[in-house]
Amino acid sequence: MLFGLDGVEVGLIIVFLCLFGGILSGFPVAFAISGAAVISFAIVAALDSGGYLIHQAVDTSSEAFHALTGQGIRPGDISVFKYPELPTIGQPVFPQGWEVALDRNLGFIVNRINERVLAGQSIETLLAVLMFVMMGITLERSKIADDLLTTMARVFGPLPGGLAVSIVVVGAFLAASTGIVGATVVTMGLLALPTMLKAGYSPQLATGVIAASGTLGQIIPPSIVIVLLGTLAGDIYSTAQEVRAQSAGCTDALTYLGEPAVVSVGTLFQAALLPGIFLAVLYGGYAFVYALLNPSKAPPVMMAANTGAPTTRNEKLTWFLAAPVVLILGTIALGQVNFVGSQDVTVDSYSQAGDRASLRTNVSEQCAASMIELHGEEVWQEALDQEAAIQAAGGVEESRLLTDEERATLRAERIEAAAPVGTGIAIFLVLLGLVLTTARGVAPAANPLPLMIGAGGLVLALIVDIALIGPLTTPGVTTLLLAIPVLMALYGCRAAAGMLSQNELLRVVFPPLVLIVAVLGSILGGITNPTPAAGLGAGGAIMLAAYRKLTENGGNGRIILLATGAMVVMLLIGVNFDLRINQEGATFETYVAFFVAFACFLYAMFGMFYACWVLFAGHVLAPVVRETAKVTAMVFAILIGSQLLNLVIISFGGEHYIQQFLKSFDNEWTVFLLVMLILFILGFVLDFLEIIYIVVPIVGPVIYGGTLDPAWVTIMIAVNLQTSFLTPPFGFALFYLRGVAPKEVTTGHIYRGVIPFVLIQVLGLLILALVPGIVTIVPNLLGG
Repeated sequence: MLFGLDGVEVGLIIVFLCLFGGILSGFPVAFAISGAAVISFAIVAALDSGGYLIHQAVDTSSEAFHALTGQGIRPGDISVFKYPELPTIGQPVFPQGWEVALDRNLGFIVNRINERVLAGQSIETLLAVLMFVMMGITLERSKIADDLLTTMARVFGPLPGGLAVSIVVVGAFLAASTGIVGATVVTMGLLALPTMLKAGYSPQLATGVIAASGTLGQIIPPSIVIVLLGTLAGDIYSTAQEVRAQSAGCTDALTYLGEPAVVSVGTLFQAALLPGIFLAVLYGGYAFVYALLNPSKAPPVMMAANTGAPTTRNEKLTWFLAAPVVLILGTIALGQVNFVGSQDVTVDSYSQAGDRASLRTNVSEQCAASMIELHGEEVWQEALDQEAAIQAAGGVEESRLLTDEERATLRAERIEAAAPVGTGIAIFLVLLGLVLTTARGVAPAANPLPLMIGAGGLVLALIVDIALIGPLTTPGVTTLLLAIPVLMALYGCRAAAGMLSQNELLRVVFPPLVLIVAVLGSILGGITNPTPAAGLGAGGAIMLAAYRKLTENGGNGRIILLATGAMVVMLLIGVNFDLRINQEGATFETYVAFFVAFACFLYAMFGMFYACWVLFAGHVLAPVVRETAKVTAMVFAILIGSQLLNLVIISFGGEHYIQQFLKSFDNEWTVFLLVMLILFILGFVLDFLEIIYIVVPIVGPVIYGGTLDPAWVTIMIAVNLQTSFLTPPFGFALFYLRGVAPKEVTTGHIYRGVIPFVLIQVLGLLILALVPGIVTIVPNLLGG
């Protein structure tokens, strides 16, 4: 053995030395990874051919090995790490020669690229990366981040540590709108750091809060890290649980776990929401407490702000607190008594199938024993009782075709149980009401007549809905009945928009906030998957940037506003009308709705092309497209290179060797902590892309193949990488900030300033480990 090391160990060392050398050489990372794969394979193959690399494998023909398998231990679980006393035999790391391994790798790399990059199931989710990157770069290049920083500084500046708190708020805001750590850190470093230093803030606090807040893009949705981790974690978790189920003697993971072994990017977005907000709160809390203890290093800063007409305390409480609470809680309360609710009276053609037992009980003895060990005796007995009751009742009731009489009866029951006010109309009226009440609070001295007309329209719409609209009323008739009340409400909202624009905070924050809510809401609410939502975000960012560009240059943004309105109308028609005009029996109402929606689509596309032209003429679109193409190409090139490097490691048994070492620990928490430590250290020298695509596939089958919640594991990995990117002396965020910091800010200032936030990150990791409900509560509530 070379240097007394196992041949596989030497091979792994060679691979990682080649990888680190390639990255440090200055070559583009994607080419460095691919080159490291080729060079390391050549070195390992040469050493193996010369007889220098000998792998000490377990002698499967020995009596000791057969004794262990006779005890029911699976051969795959037997390794030299767990049973060091077993006899071993020396063999080459390429048992069939490097030529066979090379031929196999070439075939595998083609299949993997086709499966994971070009045409596999994950390609649709990976397209979300392109859209989210374009969304973030568009918002960053259109100077919307500048406005956010300036406005938040004016809002929070008068508080102790207010500028630092504003940086945290804007960092969370930019994280939710860009998801790109480097762009966020650089933007805030250029804009906020000079202002904070000029205001008397200590360089340590200023640099620390900027670097830490910039890394929130790692965790707050729509994080690109979560998207990429999610596409990988889903496959790894599903495969690992299938292996686990088979080792337990069960046929599949569904039988063993009692639920499908799946985890989606949407679920991970739901899981990441609270941890991201939690970390932002910890950052802001530290900045505030630091300012209270060291007032000279984080003084309050008074900055003039245009907040609209002056309002009294009672007016603020009435219109900004009491009125919204009454509207929202009142609607929720009416929903509890079925005054507001679903008016859907659709009846399925088939009956519902009968409930099955919570667990499959018709399994082998070995599988049953494993399921009892996993779920507990009480749960297993409950499943047996359920199965016995089902069999006593004649077995599981299968779904069957309903008769016309049965369907008519069910339809009549639904009509009788329908709420007087539909959920969709109620939400629409509440949103318009919030616009009117907020406008009244912003401009209490303005003429209230338009707002009163709008409020009257809302009341009239509610009365019309209760008196004239029922569950059988067609969408076309509903539209005609509500036309006048809605037009009255929109008239009031138009006047309200002018009042709201007088408030700088609302004018700057509201548009990107609506975009973020639309993107995240559609994903978190289960309305769509991340890819269409990312497309919505990219399109919305382009429209938003174009409108800002027009108003900045004294132009008129009416076309952009009308195009946005056309999109909203198109979506509303699509939700409420059946637009299938090619089906038999299509009504006149369907044709009208289709052509109105189509006209809205055409105008929306015209508005999108017009927005692109505005940005192109303003020299914004071309840099955005170039930067998006550059980042996206880098992601996919690294993905391809990492697949090649993984295959090299697999070819000489490196992946299996590492997994055997990790499985030798009986406690899966020990394994998880060890993996987290390795990822933390690798985060010093590798970017998140390399870690996700090179390291996670190797260690993933072990940490995703146990009892730990896959969403929790993924979020812990993301927060761990975020911590690593902050940690001196190698944190990537520190290098980004060092590149744009003024000369008077030294590297020592940055290192000392970021250490408290690293400790906050570690505290956050400990809290997430001790209270995993912070991660899992949102997916459980939303059914993710």
